Amino acid sequence: MQETPLVFQDGEHNTVAAILAEPERKTGRAAILCHGFLSNKDSRTNLRVTELLVARGISTLRFDWFGMGESGGEFGRITVSTCRDQLERAICLMRERGHHDLGLIGSSFGGLLAILVAQRHPELRAVGLKCPVPDFPEMLEHEFGSNGIEEWKRTNYIPDVTGGTTPVFLDFAFYESCRAFNAYEAACAIKSPVLIVHGEQDELVPFHQIKRLEETLPDDTKLVLLPEADHQFGRPEDFRRMTVHLADWMQAHLPTTNRL
Repeated sequence: MQETPLVFQDGEHNTVAAILAEPERKTGRAAILCHGFLSNKDSRTNLRVTELLVARGISTLRFDWFGMGESGGEFGRITVSTCRDQLERAICLMRERGHHDLGLIGSSFGGLLAILVAQRHPELRAVGLKCPVPDFPEMLEHEFGSNGIEEWKRTNYIPDVTGGTTPVFLDFAFYESCRAFNAYEAACAIKSPVLIVHGEQDELVPFHQIKRLEETLPDDTKLVLLPEADHQFGRPEDFRRMTVHLADWMQAHLPTTNRL
């Protein structure tokens, strides 16, 4: 595997840090990996999926969302619009570098962004979603409760949803920006084959969101439910199965004939 650090800019001139991982033999096939909320491009899922895909002759691009990892911006000022633009520019970057057969893989919040962007790109060969959150405001309401939402609106701080104990600065405008997007409507317009891998013990994403998303997506959508898996896929066997399913989906749908 050859890994190349890259930097590109979004429409607001924020720097976006990325890593392009390529197999020894050059290929036009690639998957863009979208990490979750309060995570980064070197998440456990991104690293393992990269290992699996590069071994199969498929490149990956993993990058940090606004204010996360090594990308520019203050995390507390993040909006869905900014992240959507960053993913659009990641797609452009990969095309410029000769990767014309592309897939998207999105985890949790990254799954929401993958849905919103995939509707605009019917040429995408495949989309893989790991515990996606099509209705992020509802998930936050479920997690924080009405009192927590009001406290967030008053203070612009939220509890650390990743398990930390220190409150996280996040402007309440993020919640409002989420409400401006309807991922279920976006899913109706997706033309690419979609895989959803979800844990039945997921403690963050309500299962009815996953079912509604499945029913909204194209007929060739596949839903894989892992009975014992939580949101983090903490059990080694669940993590292994989830990453293999995602890699298999990309391999099955990205054409084997290179277009360099």
